[in-house]
Order: sequence, then structure tokens, then C-alpha cells
Amino acid sequence: MTTVDPQKHIRDFVAADFRTAAVFSKHKIDFCCKGNRPISEVCEQKKIDLDSIVYDLNRVLNSTTEQSIDYKSWPSDLLADYIQKKHHRYVLEKAPVLKQFLDKLCKVHGARNPELFKVNELFTDSANELFSHMKDEEEILFPYIREMVEAKNSGAPKPSTEKFFTVENPIEKMLHEHETEGDRFREISEITNDYTPPADACNTYRVAYKMLEEFEKDLHLHIHLENNILFRDAIELEKSF
Repeated sequence: MTTVDPQKHIRDFVAADFRTAAVFSKHKIDFCCKGNRPISEVCEQKKIDLDSIVYDLNRVLNSTTEQSIDYKSWPSDLLADYIQKKHHRYVLEKAPVLKQFLDKLCKVHGARNPELFKVNELFTDSANELFSHMKDEEEILFPYIREMVEAKNSGAPKPSTEKFFTVENPIEKMLHEHETEGDRFREISEITNDYTPPADACNTYRVAYKMLEEFEKDLHLHIHLENNILFRDAIELEKSF
């Protein structure tokens, strides 16, 4: 039987078993961008009952339901490919559609619901930054991670880091940008009352809010896989040469 250690970092719980992410989300605890803190510290800061979280975590970790995908066991090059093909593609496909919905909402309902303009502004900024961010990952960071895995498997020396000296430098930039996007979506969530449309909202309103909520959930997993697994593994892999 698993026993929860209150001093264990949030990101380590989620990296080991992604089912625990639902517990942290329930208590409005950031597990992706700000997951490098122990549960006890976060509960104290946010005035959350520690026993309640420990109880929920123990229930999830000791349940007999099928465990989530063990991303932590994947080789770094496979995880980079998965993130690029699943989560990067998701952003590229969904962001333009969601932007169209938000533009329409502002045009039709903006006069009565002026907060929609701020939501649209925040999402537009986020989408534009994510497009640039993902391009950097796909053209600079991910290829280097794949090169390191290939070199390690073949016994070759560490690939050249002429462009950035150490993998920790581009990773630091990515971490900072992840935190910015996490902050943006926290603001969107607050403005929309956790994506709750008005009682008299039309279908477009409801669909747009649902898409925003799903976009944030995908972004949380996306950032978690990079911050808490891929990037940490890449740093350790580089040190192993």
C-alpha cells in the first residue's frame, strides 16, 4: 500500500502517476509550471487542508483502476516525438478554430459581456507565443535531445552544443515561457469563472468555453511532460557523457 509523503514534490507524484494530476487540479494546485514544491508547502501557502489532499492522493494511488501511461519510462527521443506529434499538433489545429469562436463571441456578445475581449486578448497572445515556442523546441531543443539519445546508444561522444553551450540554457528559456502561459490561462480561468458560461449563453458561447477548458487541460499535460519528465531527463542525459 502506497503512503503519501507530504514532503514529496508535486511534480514527482504526477510524473510517477498522472492520475494524481486530477487531485491537484481539484484543489487548484499547479502541477506543471509550479510543481517543484512539496505538498506541505503548497497547502500552507494556499490555506488548503493537507489531510484532505493526502487522503485524495492515497485513494488514487491505491486504487485498482488502470494506471495512466507511464511516460517516465519512455526514452527521451520517443517522448519528444510524442509531444511534438500529439500536443504541438493539437495547439496548431485547435488554436485557429478557437480564435474564430472567440472573435465571434466578442462581436455578438462583447457589448453585454466585455470580459470576452480580455479573454480573447489573452488567448491570442498565448497562441502566438506557443507557435513561436514550439518552433524553437522543434528546431533546436528536440533535435539535440534526439542526437544525445542516438550518441548514447551508439557509444559516440556528446553532440556539439556550440549553439547554446549546454542543454540547460534552452530548457531554462522554455521553462520561463511555460510559466508565462500557465499564468495566462490561470487568468482566463478566473475571468470565465472556471469556464462557466452565462445561464442564457448560446451554443457558440458554450462550445467556446468548453474548447478553452480542453485547451488548458491539454496544455497542462503538455507542459508537465516537458518540465517534469523530458527536460529533467535531458539534463541528466547530457551529464552522463
